[in-house]
Amino acid sequence: MSDGDEEITPGELNELLEAGEDVRIVDIRSRAEFDRGSIPGSENVPFGNLPREIEGLAGADRIVTVCPHGKASLQAVRIIDSYEGTTGRVQSLEGGIEAWRRDYALESAEGSETDVPDAPF
Repeated sequence: MSDGDEEITPGELNELLEAGEDVRIVDIRSRAEFDRGSIPGSENVPFGNLPREIEGLAGADRIVTVCPHGKASLQAVRIIDSYEGTTGRVQSLEGGIEAWRRDYALESAEGSETDVPDAPF
């Protein structure tokens, strides 16, 4: 369960990934947004599907939720943390995908890196 520190910075997350830590990155944006660019290794679980798919996250040592700006992903942290099967640390990416995009490359649906911003709608 979360230890009260509900957010992780992009730099902290990048350090964990570079160190090979076991982190499940759960991107709660729509499939279309996810396909335009995501953090390498992340999985797409749109926010509306989270209650139905939460059981699949049980047992993870560490989960980081991602949304456009870091607001909805805080709600996702609380939902995941409230599930009785959650035993690991659950955090939201501070500033969301936009904060990540400023410093790190995104991966497109085809698996190649991209730095093209999302469409405004």
